[in-house]
Amino acid sequence: MEHIKKIIKSGQATIVDVRTVAEYRGGHVANSINIPLQELPTRVEELRGMHNIVLCCASGNRSQQATSFLQQQGIACENGGSWIEVNACY
Repeated sequence: MEHIKKIIKSGQATIVDVRTVAEYRGGHVANSINIPLQELPTRVEELRGMHNIVLCCASGNRSQQATSFLQQQGIACENGGSWIEVNACY
């Protein structure tokens, strides 16, 4: 997690929240992008141009699934766990 904290604190991270739109509206990391997990396969190209991607969700389970999927697509990314943990890194 220290590596992820450094990326976030650098201000260079792209935070992608993979929770549902409703969950995201209920609270999220400032300046994060909401791409629900089920939409990832159709939005892979959108993510290819992003750098220092840190994924988050409610508990870390969906963001781990998203991390595995994106890495299989050749996209470098990290699982940040819950959005609350990611938010605390700022």
